[in-house]
Amino acid sequence: MTTEYVGALYVKYQDSLCKVRDAQRQFLRDRGKSMKAQLDDYEAEITYLLLRELRPDVVTEIGTFYGWSTRWILSALRDNGNGHLHSFDIVDNVVRNVPAELAGERWTFTMGDVRENLAKIPARTDYLFIDADHGARFAHWYIDNLFPAVPAGTPTSVHDVFHGRRPKPLSEGSVIVKWLAETGIECFTPSTAKAPQVTAELAAVKKRLGLDEPVRVSDHNPMIFFNLP
Repeated sequence: MTTEYVGALYVKYQDSLCKVRDAQRQFLRDRGKSMKAQLDDYEAEITYLLLRELRPDVVTEIGTFYGWSTRWILSALRDNGNGHLHSFDIVDNVVRNVPAELAGERWTFTMGDVRENLAKIPARTDYLFIDADHGARFAHWYIDNLFPAVPAGTPTSVHDVFHGRRPKPLSEGSVIVKWLAETGIECFTPSTAKAPQVTAELAAVKKRLGLDEPVRVSDHNPMIFFNLP
């Protein structure tokens, strides 16, 4: 992934992205303080754009919380006219925030600790999204157990990594970044702390396309994107 590649996706899918942004913005307004959105705009939009471009048949989401990321993912699958999302979390807040018309027959939610439900992870996962426990222990678990359970080369994203130029010590981010370095895998991030030039360039693209009004007011964007070995 490069900034140029992502910028081209903004151009290619600008019309449908604009509609999803408007829907998500209105949803957030309607829910008010009862809704805590986890993804910032760039990481949510990039997730949507990648799913539109890659057109996965199966997406696995680890961590839903209130369903902000779930709605973005399902919107991409709906707009593709193809794909199924399997979501896992220890709480079921998401169920109240995903409307039936968006869930359709394209969503399966499993409540419970994913570490106890590894057998339910689809073996044919085409995209892996992780935003759950941010401790080092959980990161070690999914590197050793979840990554081998999905196909090699699977596009993957992990949230809450680069809140600063470096991950926090003893955090999920420090573990995954070390593993990426040891494995020789490069990652892409729109983090304003780690890669301000990326967000600056994408901001220019969004402004040119009329997509610069924020969906939510927050600008950390600490997610990383990479392909499994």
